[in-house]
Amino acid sequence: MNGRLEIGVDIGGTFTDVVARVPGKQIRFFKLPTTRSDPSQAVVAALKHMKSEWSLQPSDLTKFAHGTTIATNAVLERKGAALGIITTKGFRDILEIGRQSRRQMYDVVLEPQPPVFLAPRRLRQEVSERVSPSGEVLTKLDEAGLRDAIDKLVRDGAKSVAIVFLFSFANPSHEQQAKELIAAWYPDLSVSISSEVDPHFREYERTVATAFDAYVKPTVANYLKRLEDSLQEEAVDVPLQVMQSRGGLTASEVARMRPIRLFLSGPAGGVVGGRIAGASADVDNIITIDIGGTSADIALISKRKPLIRPEGVIGDYAVRVAMVDVNTIGSGGGSIARVEGGSLRVGPQSAGSEPGPACYGRGGSQATVCDASIVLGYLDPDYFAGGSFKLNPALAHSIVRTNIAEPLGISVEKAALGIHRVLNAQMAEGIRAVSVRQGIDQREFSLMPLGGAGGLHATALASELNMTKVVIPRIPGVLAAAGLLAAPIEHEVSAAFSSPLAQLSIEALKQSLQSLDDSASRLMHAERVNSNDVTVSYFADLCFIGQSYALEVSFDPNTPNLADRLYEDFLAAHDRIYGHAVRVPAKVVALRTVHQAAGSDTIPEMRLPLSDQPIEIGKRPIWFNGFDQTVETRVLNRAALPSGFSFSGPAILQQSDTTTLVEPGWDGVIDSASNVILSRG
Repeated sequence: MNGRLEIGVDIGGTFTDVVARVPGKQIRFFKLPTTRSDPSQAVVAALKHMKSEWSLQPSDLTKFAHGTTIATNAVLERKGAALGIITTKGFRDILEIGRQSRRQMYDVVLEPQPPVFLAPRRLRQEVSERVSPSGEVLTKLDEAGLRDAIDKLVRDGAKSVAIVFLFSFANPSHEQQAKELIAAWYPDLSVSISSEVDPHFREYERTVATAFDAYVKPTVANYLKRLEDSLQEEAVDVPLQVMQSRGGLTASEVARMRPIRLFLSGPAGGVVGGRIAGASADVDNIITIDIGGTSADIALISKRKPLIRPEGVIGDYAVRVAMVDVNTIGSGGGSIARVEGGSLRVGPQSAGSEPGPACYGRGGSQATVCDASIVLGYLDPDYFAGGSFKLNPALAHSIVRTNIAEPLGISVEKAALGIHRVLNAQMAEGIRAVSVRQGIDQREFSLMPLGGAGGLHATALASELNMTKVVIPRIPGVLAAAGLLAAPIEHEVSAAFSSPLAQLSIEALKQSLQSLDDSASRLMHAERVNSNDVTVSYFADLCFIGQSYALEVSFDPNTPNLADRLYEDFLAAHDRIYGHAVRVPAKVVALRTVHQAAGSDTIPEMRLPLSDQPIEIGKRPIWFNGFDQTVETRVLNRAALPSGFSFSGPAILQQSDTTTLVEPGWDGVIDSASNVILSRG
């Protein structure tokens, strides 16, 4: 593999996916187990593999793009930095007070629902300062009080600090002053300020976002530094680019400054890849489900554009940061099945890659979905992950029998079918969360399975959801890594902008946008992007006057009668999401600009050359839901299927990165872009 080489590496909870591309010529890919203790080790192992197997020379590399779950895992596993928070005097407990809404209204014992674990009260301090809602300085920052507060936090073990002053989105001078002073007093202390992380109104949401940013900042910085050092040791001399939550890449040095934007770094790559694969199949509306070993990431692509939401959910906590609208659930190939109170449960706990499912033969002692797939005949034990390692069917049968079948008093095959049915029901509900609950009929969309386990569940999910079309890309198991290679460099900058639409000043709006554009342009310049190659998009957050939450609307600032256009688009979005829209006054609460460059709408190299191996590998008995016995099923070599080839289920499509199960009642055809198009008769 010689010439200009681009590499995308997506690290998941169980497998690390690697795609290497010579643009216009060739694409190669493989999977290897993720090193949970230090995910960067898997990246180094991938480079060594490419050197030995493909004769890769570091001088060939022109792009290294990376998707990671490091920021999300730091929150989910509570492994962020010891955090201190400094607030305006009188607002020390805003993180703990939270909002009035509660998820469990009738519990006898109420647990704290705000993320108080980020900073207990002893690690929250306040200082005297004050600005007005319009940004006027009412009380100067008490520098002596700030020094006392930071000294106390450091003595109590804080390694990172979040500064959240009242109305700093209107005037950030006090936060910036505090940041500079703390940097002089404690140069090694990590600091995040709300006017840079989330410069918008609503104090609790701004506090949460800034606290999360500060909480994960040292972890992200250390990880990216280790990875950069490892790349240098391997003589890789190109900048490390990291996927952000919105679906765009950024340089690692910028990612370290804004780590909160990495929360959906991994899943975003799959959404970008799904958009491109859908376009190649001439399908505009797609629901992607990226099923790995640990979780399933579900996203909706409408009119070839992923939905972006202004607020995401990490664990149980809402975090106000723009991200692709992905619903992540704890359902995957490594999800652990168990019997509780006489009922079958699956997930969210996962066996991961260490030790992994029982069939891995690495000491796993609990039944998983992967073990059930072996029992049902869905997977070839000798060709798992492209044959990189073999599975042990005897261990799979034994663990499903002992842990599930015998406690329930059923056969091992029925137990395995039950595991799949429970998992599929959970994933179907996850799909409804991104479609039906947002006023979208999923039956008008095509389902696109991604990830190592996506193909095994695709037709079962589509049938349960009354969807009639499934699109399977050429390399679905590693499509998230491929998406990294097509993602644009992107920077988003936002700011508060409060104005009723009836009094909207177009001049003031354009002045604010110009300031945002200047900031985004500086970030693009740091990426060494030519300004002529940048495309700019504008968005406004709007709400009804008196309403608490806003919706994002795209706009062109040169549109005639802009206020009227914004209002109509806002009403349409409100009606689609909430099911109603009343013609009452509305206002703008925030503006944002998004700068993009160097993205691609196609990955033509995914049209891989046809294999000269036979199309039909053989047959094997498969258990399907609703059948009392096994069904003799054809096993087809996906790499050998030519354009125009058609077939009917039941069938198994086997390829190096995944396996696709086509249930009875489904028909398939290979399109001109090497996608498999499945339709339900």
